Amino acid sequence: MSEETVATTQKDSIMPTYARFPITLVKGEGSYVWDDKGTKYLDFTSGIGTCNLGHVPSVVKTAVESQLQELWHCSNLFHIPTQQKLANLLTSHSFGDQVFFCNSGAEANEGAIKLARRYAQKVKGTEAYEVVTFTQSFHGRTLATLSATGQTKIQDGFAPLMPGFRYLPFNDTEALAQLVTANTCAVMLEVVQGEGGVIPAEKEWLKKVEEICKENDILLMIDEIQTGIGRTGKLFGHECYGINPDVMTIAKGLGSGFPIGAIVATEKAAKAFEAGTHGSTFGGNPIVTAAGAATLTELVDSNLIENVTELGEYLSEQLNELKKQFEQIVEIRGIGLMQGIVLSGPAKDALTITRENYQTLLLPAGPNVIRLLPPLTTSKAEIDQVIEVLKIVFSKELT
Repeated sequence: MSEETVATTQKDSIMPTYARFPITLVKGEGSYVWDDKGTKYLDFTSGIGTCNLGHVPSVVKTAVESQLQELWHCSNLFHIPTQQKLANLLTSHSFGDQVFFCNSGAEANEGAIKLARRYAQKVKGTEAYEVVTFTQSFHGRTLATLSATGQTKIQDGFAPLMPGFRYLPFNDTEALAQLVTANTCAVMLEVVQGEGGVIPAEKEWLKKVEEICKENDILLMIDEIQTGIGRTGKLFGHECYGINPDVMTIAKGLGSGFPIGAIVATEKAAKAFEAGTHGSTFGGNPIVTAAGAATLTELVDSNLIENVTELGEYLSEQLNELKKQFEQIVEIRGIGLMQGIVLSGPAKDALTITRENYQTLLLPAGPNVIRLLPPLTTSKAEIDQVIEVLKIVFSKELT
């Protein structure tokens, strides 16, 4: 069988669940990736906000290589030193007291939903089960998390959805009068809606949500899958708002590309989980927690997170200068190194041109938004490079 036939067979053997870019990536380093033809791309996608330390960071590579020589898997029937190390790091640098490890953001959100229901029923002694989420949210692709997601396009074709979710409009203060019913056990939200269009929460609105949750003893659960691990200029996005959640879910940047997710909770909320109530065969295994511990240690021991604030402000300033020059740019929004360019029309053509003509990788966030998620290790020079590419692209679109 020829190599071309093998490649075609391999391609056809994968379910078509992804609208893939026509690129096969084989190597990465820092802010750059290379395809199988040797073409070098500036990557401002970071694996959708996952490679926060850049591609193949040496500190994580060293930690994983060391763990590969020791133990790969033993299951959670046993104590795992790297898991305990990472849990200690997370609780030392957050509001949380206890951590549950899993394999992805969707699993973390799924576990948080279970925790919220069990907290209401077993700790509080109520029959409450409903989780309130918000329009344009995105919480995952499992049946429970797509049911929690406030976007009908994500839910299309999967009816009947899992019951127990109610959606309110995001950033709508008047709608908060409907936040709590007798069935409500928790509120789940993103402080910046990533997939929904890079939409930051309004500070006063979010403080009001927190106040209502505390008054009614319902769990405030922050989905930090995309905003966590330094992306916003704080270790966790909710810190930008000065709120104190009961539960936080993280994944993506935590493992620098290794599949890991986590639920971080206060001791009060974590009481809902006891031995046998939740679990994961691979969650928190020695390899991924070694990667996570190395990633988090590098972030908290360096000045990288502080640099994100400076770089994020610089990126936002440069994007707003573009907005002054080009009519098709409607709005610039985001926090830190999570920025969105809202266009008056579809973003697809601009994304294609930047990729094919200028070897620059950017992301969509809905049909009309270009999303920039550079690694936290990016430089002003690399930001300038992207801005120059966008100037050319938008100029071409005007002509």
